[in-house]
Amino acid sequence: MISGTNAIGSKSSKQGNKTFKTFNPKENKDTEWTFYEASSNEIDEAVALATDAFKVYKDFPGTKKAEFLEAIADEIEALGDELIETYCKESGLPDGRARGERGRTMGQLRAFANLLKEGSWVEAVIEKAQPNREPMPKSDIRKMLFPLGPVVVFGASNFPLAFSTAGGDTASALAAGCPVIVKSHPMHAATGELVSSAIIKAAEKTGMPNGVFSNLNSSGIEVGQQLVKHPKVKAVGFTGSINGGTALYKLANERDEPIPVFAEMGSINPVVLLPSALKNDGKPWATKYASSITMGAGQFCTNPGLVLGLKGSKLDSFINTLSEEVLKLEPTCMLHPNIYAKYNKGKKELSAQKGITVTADYIKATNPNTAQPSILKVSGADFLANTKLHKEVFGPFSVVVECENALEMESILNHLEGQLTGTVLGSEDDLENNSGVVDALQSRVGRILFNGVPTGVEVNSSMVHGGPFPASTDARFTSVGTSAIKRWVRPVSYQDWPNKLLPLALQNENPLKITRLVEGEYTKN
Repeated sequence: MISGTNAIGSKSSKQGNKTFKTFNPKENKDTEWTFYEASSNEIDEAVALATDAFKVYKDFPGTKKAEFLEAIADEIEALGDELIETYCKESGLPDGRARGERGRTMGQLRAFANLLKEGSWVEAVIEKAQPNREPMPKSDIRKMLFPLGPVVVFGASNFPLAFSTAGGDTASALAAGCPVIVKSHPMHAATGELVSSAIIKAAEKTGMPNGVFSNLNSSGIEVGQQLVKHPKVKAVGFTGSINGGTALYKLANERDEPIPVFAEMGSINPVVLLPSALKNDGKPWATKYASSITMGAGQFCTNPGLVLGLKGSKLDSFINTLSEEVLKLEPTCMLHPNIYAKYNKGKKELSAQKGITVTADYIKATNPNTAQPSILKVSGADFLANTKLHKEVFGPFSVVVECENALEMESILNHLEGQLTGTVLGSEDDLENNSGVVDALQSRVGRILFNGVPTGVEVNSSMVHGGPFPASTDARFTSVGTSAIKRWVRPVSYQDWPNKLLPLALQNENPLKITRLVEGEYTKN
């Protein structure tokens, strides 16, 4: 049952006077649930509990934290159809998407549990003492990664499960040893409350300290601002708009003690059509990309919003097929009327720019909050001259650029902002013959694909879901995959420390049996 309260550790609380409801975009009306916005006192209490919990939780062995993460996955699964039905009501997304995202969420938690069980992620390094070294003795110095402290995670609008309450940010921070305070997304607060209850139940079952997790509601920005500015919060995770992410980044850097904000933000995910992709028949790629552009109403951060090709009849054929196929697909409901309105505003603004030709625009009557897909075409010169065309339109929308030659294509890529993904379609010979284009693309992205579509992000140790700004605030880190854990830790060195008082990962006997770098050699000895 949805109570609409805040979870301050294991306690339900509704001290605040401000309330709000979530919205059902398919039915175009408010849901039945009312939520209490967190008060300043509740924020302080949640952070104080997290700070106390950190003193204990940071020292728990990996196996105990792994047990907690696995229990969260089990409790999410135990929520059953109530979670799926609530998700669909608040997002307008279909049942299959909800079940798939739930599976991904549980898979992420279990992947981090396995990482903790193995243990080598702490990157233990040992340099032994050489007391007789001339001209100066060498100290015994040992290094490993340690958690930062309480982390604030902002739920994402477009992934109510996989990037929200128990999503990748929360899973990786808990795995690192950091308590988490979630600022629940107001568009799916009921979904967040159900998942929050699963996390709290798992914490109690596995003996976690009270305050290892809290969930706070808010319809505006004030609660999030207070959390980021709170002196006991040590890091922030965010998935959302460029405006939201950069505002939080600025706020965190204006603190007396600046803290890292790991924000995954905007991206138009350029796709490069090299000659052989269109030489024989570009229709299969056009059909595949029509589906990718419109998938989930285009509400993916990896949506292909820009396609670059060489001007000519082959590209004309691709554009015609892409436009035809996009219009064949049934439009789908967007997450919220606000997102729908922003999509229409962005589409209208870009469609009116100089040199733009609208090649596809769905004009049939649709249900409320249903996004009508659109494809635009523009010359390379006009695209380069107008940076408005370089910005993301969040929805089923893409711009195809007709480049005069490979040099212009390379110039366009060099003038783009940082992106999450970049895709090359063509042959291996194309890659070799267009190395300048490929290098330009690689310099702007976190993940570069060959002959595929960027929508769909695998969760594993090789994935990079980040990129140069504004794709993310720090291109060195990913928000997806097990290496996301490195966002929430810092290296600490122990010099000449008594062996029995060292962390287990650094003790001579290697009681955890993990792989360590000892005197320049990876070993379990």
